[in-house]
Amino acid sequence: MAHTDSPHMNTGSYDVTGQKTVVIGQGYVGLPLSLAATHAGFAVVGLDKSQRVVDLLNDGKSHVDDIQDHEVAEILNFGFRASSDPEVLREAEVVVICVPTPLAKDGTPDLDPVVDAARTIARHLRKGATVVLESTTYPGTTDGLVKDIFTAAGHRIDEDYFLAFSPERIDPGNAVYTLTNTPKVVGGVTEESTAKAKAFYASFIDKVVTARGAKEAETAKLLENTYRHINIALVNEMAKFCHEMDIDLWDVIDAAKTKPFGFQAFYPGPGVGGHCIPIDPNYLSYEVKRTLGYPFRFVELAQEINQSMPSYTVQRVQEALNDDKLALNGAEVLILGVTYKPNIADQRESPAFDVAVELLKRGAVLKFHDPKVDTWHLPSGDLPCVPDLEEAVREADISILLQNHAEYDVQDLAAQAKRFFDTRGAITAGTGARL
Repeated sequence: MAHTDSPHMNTGSYDVTGQKTVVIGQGYVGLPLSLAATHAGFAVVGLDKSQRVVDLLNDGKSHVDDIQDHEVAEILNFGFRASSDPEVLREAEVVVICVPTPLAKDGTPDLDPVVDAARTIARHLRKGATVVLESTTYPGTTDGLVKDIFTAAGHRIDEDYFLAFSPERIDPGNAVYTLTNTPKVVGGVTEESTAKAKAFYASFIDKVVTARGAKEAETAKLLENTYRHINIALVNEMAKFCHEMDIDLWDVIDAAKTKPFGFQAFYPGPGVGGHCIPIDPNYLSYEVKRTLGYPFRFVELAQEINQSMPSYTVQRVQEALNDDKLALNGAEVLILGVTYKPNIADQRESPAFDVAVELLKRGAVLKFHDPKVDTWHLPSGDLPCVPDLEEAVREADISILLQNHAEYDVQDLAAQAKRFFDTRGAITAGTGARL
């Protein structure tokens, strides 16, 4: 049942009331989409392979940082439900694919989740349905791989179904830019597919931008994250030589960003984490090399630099101990913050993991604290969060700030620590070592 007090309730000619929509994948992308579409009046089913996730959602509980339990309970009252049964696709007028697209062990794109979703939809497709892929992928996936699966099943584009790509732009922990006020890019395999997908998103997203086609929409997503990837690599490399040249990079960035045009501030860190930056540029690099036969050199160089940062961080920690004639082997090292972003519990691709592995390899006695994580799963075994943060900081031979959560009074922690290494530029110059 639609409710009329939603700020994104459609008022145009596209009648969404009760329109059956299935969102495949109920994670950091799919669940916010289910929430927004339900509030807009769509009859949404969240389809997920995990029965645990399905049971949690149907019980009114959220497993995603940015969505609270009461928000899930609210959309249940408006008709949302979760399911692990693909039969729900038979009635769907709109289907959105929000499954993960990781890298395989050899570093190439793993599109098995997308293939599985497309094949499942093809077996249960309702005639006239609009299918949108949101999962990040290389250019040509939508009007190549996905369309081919539908064609092989006997479905004709613009007759039996419509197909488009719309890159997700979810930024976990961002309270300013949410799903509904972040412009949505849409590119269809055909013009009619673009129009259908645009009408769907325009009913609950403030601004929808149409790309020339699906390939352009796919590439736009990769460009966004490759841009960040390369610029983060730039400042990470600068962090290394600025340290050797006794230049305060954090002060350099503060000075540079006063320029009101032509510059955007990026910051160094112990590595890059999350799904987007460590993974997405590889999809573009892979397709360039596969299709054209030569490497995307900017991406490969940026990857090399960013992947070196966990080891470089440990090297700097070792130097800080050496300055006081202490060895890293046997030293008690406290890591502060193990998630990939501040103020969320998400640990996907967090550089803290690689930092920990390197510290353990060099003989450090490792402890950790994170207000969002109770137990840290490492190759050496599970590590419990220290119960008393201040005591742990005072006792550790060195404390390393890897993630600056809002709960941390970093300046005070640095003052209490025997030695403090800050990878986030959170302390003032002279009160500890900064990356």
